[in-house]
Amino acid sequence: MSLYYEAAAILANPDNIGGSLKSRIYKKKDLKSTPAQIFALVAESSKWSVVLKPVIEKCGLLAEEKKLTPILALLLSHDLLLAKNGVAAPANHVLKLAITRHKARLSAEFTKARIQHGHAALDAFREAVNNGELDKEDGAVQKISRHPRWVRVNTIKSTLDQQLSTTFKGFRETDNLKDVLLAAKRSKIYYKDPNIPNLLALPSRIDLSRSPAYTSGQIIFQDKASCFPAYLLDPVPGDGDVIDATAAPGNKTTHLAAIVSSQLRTGQKQKVIAFERDKGRTVTLQKMVKLASANSVVQVKGSSDFLATTPGSGEFANVGAILLDPSCSGTGIVGRDDAIKMHLPEVQGGTKSSQKLDKSKKRKRGDEAGNTSEATATLNLHLDDSTPEETPIEGKLSERLAALSKFQLHILNHAMRFANARKITYSTCSIHFEENEGVVFQALASSAAKQGGWRVLAREEQVDGLKNWHRRGIWEDEKVSCDLDEGSKREVLNACIRCDKDTEEGTMGFFVAAFVRDAENVPAQLPEATVDDVEEWNGFSDDGGGEKTEDIDGAAVQQPEKQKKKKRKASGQ
Repeated sequence: MSLYYEAAAILANPDNIGGSLKSRIYKKKDLKSTPAQIFALVAESSKWSVVLKPVIEKCGLLAEEKKLTPILALLLSHDLLLAKNGVAAPANHVLKLAITRHKARLSAEFTKARIQHGHAALDAFREAVNNGELDKEDGAVQKISRHPRWVRVNTIKSTLDQQLSTTFKGFRETDNLKDVLLAAKRSKIYYKDPNIPNLLALPSRIDLSRSPAYTSGQIIFQDKASCFPAYLLDPVPGDGDVIDATAAPGNKTTHLAAIVSSQLRTGQKQKVIAFERDKGRTVTLQKMVKLASANSVVQVKGSSDFLATTPGSGEFANVGAILLDPSCSGTGIVGRDDAIKMHLPEVQGGTKSSQKLDKSKKRKRGDEAGNTSEATATLNLHLDDSTPEETPIEGKLSERLAALSKFQLHILNHAMRFANARKITYSTCSIHFEENEGVVFQALASSAAKQGGWRVLAREEQVDGLKNWHRRGIWEDEKVSCDLDEGSKREVLNACIRCDKDTEEGTMGFFVAAFVRDAENVPAQLPEATVDDVEEWNGFSDDGGGEKTEDIDGAAVQQPEKQKKKKRKASGQ
């Protein structure tokens, strides 16, 4: 069966594809096995690898079965000894024959391992493995984790109280986030976030990916900072419809939908209009919206570009709030410290396997999947993408920041031209001034803001949870000119919200600011796009910035030059 070959090939990752294990699996288009099968096999085998590695080595499996790589031996041994239906392959399949020849010895060594760990029954042993009790790194003394597992309760389908009494039954509450950061990484402890409603912080290795609450969309993995834009936008019924301009894969979209749903009165019609221009990402967005039961609130505009919309169109006459989370450098992304380690067996008899992911140190074995290189001691598996929302850019950073900030200003100015919009949030997961405060100051100085009556949402006007957030904007004189007096500049910076990575606040690097305009400042006619706002935008070059890649995304996609051509075509030029 192809399941084991496909899982081994994805783990070996010979093409050095970026992203988490889940994203790599779901990006593969030619799989014969289902992505869910592969993910489940790898996740379970990873947890048991600390037990199975010495079992395989003591049996001399790799020395006798030349067709098996360390990864294949581990995957097959797991299913042989622990899977309900055994090895998922025909009786005469080469892999099944190779592993079943050693079943007696593997079973005997596995039984010894269970007894040595102090478990009389397999069920007790399984529980210990699932709880991480065999992981030596999960002892009482921990190096502080800088990034917990953030979980948002989807209030469309559940409530925080319901989840605390079911999914998190048996968990202990703490009123100090540091307790979670210092806890053993699978400890049953949670912290209610004081800034964002319905958000919990858990130890980083708590695995809820197969819990009923996660698989049914009652809880969503979403970084705390990523929750700021929708919460800061604070859409209320009087705001009318809400646009999520760059929506896939849908965390912020479903967060908006949950906020809107909680405020809808009987008979009221308020919707979230979610734009996604990439066809593949549109499919992901639709799945996410469906899983969250947000279909009745969210209208997905698939394969549609927000920048190609006409702000004065009657279709958007009821739009009063817009969430912008455009492509950025992704420099605020954190590397999760909850990666599961897959402990790989070595060839016994005096010869250690020299297989490496490094192409300069390969060891090859022939099999149906081709020649594959693998890591010897461990593979660090980031099982999901609940944190990263961008693909970090590499190379000529200053040039790319210039291109990105020009695009970010362009999309922000476009949003400011929507006739009845009263609120806009602008966010990035970048740490750079050029993409953050620099864009805010340029936007405020633009004709779109001045003619449209837009101003920044002052700190004292922000929702309570974010009004109290202490990290605020920074200023870098050499990066952008500003004609505001010192007091006005400080007010703008104080209105900007920042999150830093690698702090005891447990967030990624992030930035968000909100713009508002009062009803009396809305012009009778829409401000026209100017040369400064539109015609100087030429799209990214071939080595431009990265596209949003939130959660289970594909690779970065360039924002093309054809954007400008579309506008010219639409205007008859």
